[in-house]
Amino acid sequence: MSPKTRLQAVRRQLGYSADDVIRMLGQRGERLRIPIMTPTSLKTKLSRWENGHESVSEPYRRLFREVYGRTDEEMGFPSEPDDEDLAELRNRIAIARRVDPEMVEVFRQQVDHARQIDRRFGGVTMLDQLRSNIDHVGSLLGYSTLTGHRETLAGVLTEASTLAGWEALDRSAHGQAWEHYERAKTAAREALSAPLVAHATAEQAFVLIDIGETAAAAEQLAAARELASEAAPPLLRAWLAAAHGEGLSALGHRDGALRAFDEADQLLPAEATDPALPFLFLAGAHLDRWRGNALSKLGEPEAIDQLTDALPRLPEAFTRARTGILVDLAYAHAAAGDRDAALEHSRQARRLASQIKSDRQLRRLSGLILPGGST
Repeated sequence: MSPKTRLQAVRRQLGYSADDVIRMLGQRGERLRIPIMTPTSLKTKLSRWENGHESVSEPYRRLFREVYGRTDEEMGFPSEPDDEDLAELRNRIAIARRVDPEMVEVFRQQVDHARQIDRRFGGVTMLDQLRSNIDHVGSLLGYSTLTGHRETLAGVLTEASTLAGWEALDRSAHGQAWEHYERAKTAAREALSAPLVAHATAEQAFVLIDIGETAAAAEQLAAARELASEAAPPLLRAWLAAAHGEGLSALGHRDGALRAFDEADQLLPAEATDPALPFLFLAGAHLDRWRGNALSKLGEPEAIDQLTDALPRLPEAFTRARTGILVDLAYAHAAAGDRDAALEHSRQARRLASQIKSDRQLRRLSGLILPGGST
């Protein structure tokens, strides 16, 4: 049966059922924060629209344009909405222009709040909210003019996206993590910040390590260190050197890995915190536990002493980091042939990993081989 309207013809051409369209309109409306009718009412309306019994009004014309990717003319809508589109654009630019330094600081504090919750309770509690914040800040950035604090907004978007990438990686959602880091790199370039580009590039390399692309990861980490240059803050350069060391240890390059950690130790400033880099933690036990992680990957016996020394010095708030140390100790003791110690640390690690829903650490534990061949 031939379609009764262009709107119906487009749906059939795209191969969507009426239920598909209702679901997509609802999802798009929610993302754009456009209130729409209930699915039941929308099903009735869709039938009337497609049969020509009623004209489609805004905001539904806009939602159809978003969902179908067709122009008003292609869907048989009147041509007047061009003016409405222009008004919508002006409205979005006007909203973005309201962003001031105080509002940027509010967004930054939201990211920092999410970061604190993440390190203590894991990413599962914050990832959805963080995605919403990313969409909001990204939308404001997309309609911000040169007088709309574009660079500072882009910096906040970078931090939010790298945090979302790390949380997604902890859930073993590697594809999502990669996309978050790609957005972070793009936003960092918009922020005109080479340090932020370097940091996002380096964090993305951990996705490569997780999926076994260790050579590519080590190469990307080396490139991130080049991006940072001598002008980057010492804390970032130290962090990048340690990250490179982890990449080299995953590749099995012992001498290069240990050299990179020595460089990190030399670069680490006496004041190992930087308000401009709130996402970097190398003070206290952090760099030591990182070196211990690399030593464990390399099968070095001193990994046990390094990690054992770092564990009690780790601040209580860093639950995920504590979980990682316990997993590393389980592997290190297993490599040393101490079954009981490996089993005890793996049990503690599994308990914490289950509490914070760290699929990444649970996956690592699933590969642990205890002395004697048991897992």
